[in-house]
Amino acid sequence: MNMTQLGQMLEGVAAGKLSVDNALSALRRLEISDLGFARIDHHREVRCGLPEVVYGAGKTAEQIIGIVRDFRERGNNALVTRVRPEAAESLTVALPEAEYDVAANTLMSLVHPPDTRPGFVGIVVAGTSDQPVAMEAVNTLRFFGIATELLMDVGVAGLHRLLAKQERLHRYDVAIVVAGMEGALPSVVGGLIGAPVIAVPTSVGYGAHLQGLAALLSMLNSCASGITVTNIDNGYGAACAAARMLRLLQSASGAESSAADAVGDSGHSRS
Repeated sequence: MNMTQLGQMLEGVAAGKLSVDNALSALRRLEISDLGFARIDHHREVRCGLPEVVYGAGKTAEQIIGIVRDFRERGNNALVTRVRPEAAESLTVALPEAEYDVAANTLMSLVHPPDTRPGFVGIVVAGTSDQPVAMEAVNTLRFFGIATELLMDVGVAGLHRLLAKQERLHRYDVAIVVAGMEGALPSVVGGLIGAPVIAVPTSVGYGAHLQGLAALLSMLNSCASGITVTNIDNGYGAACAAARMLRLLQSASGAESSAADAVGDSGHSRS
């Protein structure tokens, strides 16, 4: 269940087209799907503002197929991250409507277009080798209905490439910055723009990068104030953080508008 479906249900109760008992029954039925090997949380979007997303690593193709079909039977979209490439063919045969992204290893099955959410997120990527992590963030935000822009190959080894795109950087409500090696790019971006910056270290680099640990420690020690840092290779987590930030920004904007509306032309409160 998403917020749109919940709103329609409440409107039906208010209009007398749906009984309270039927609404309660629907809410109980939609809460959790117990598939034996997985318990699917269909109320997560109502509670947290973001829908349930399936972590595909370690799951068999048959388990993923069962989970996605359960989402679809309930009228819900489904996103699976970290899908094993060797499982992709059998998944797309069993789920012909699903879209598999080989770059991100994500599988998306849409019953309906995602509800559009306000905000614009830039995914700023140091190098082409970081693209899989970046695309996981892009596809997750797309699943959430949030507009994105991908800014590729603007790492600090050629800083002029980033500086040439400063005008675009200032358009972002949130910037997700993906980098491996020494992980310096988020500090640079954080020093150029005022929007929230979410740094994602990747396991890209030569021996001493320690599978992304060097980039992680660099980002945690950034001299640009207020940068948020995710776990290594966690594009999905960065997208969720961006979505939560945008929701708060939207709420704050709505509160400011309401406060402004409460003030009359004379400048005195209407109350």
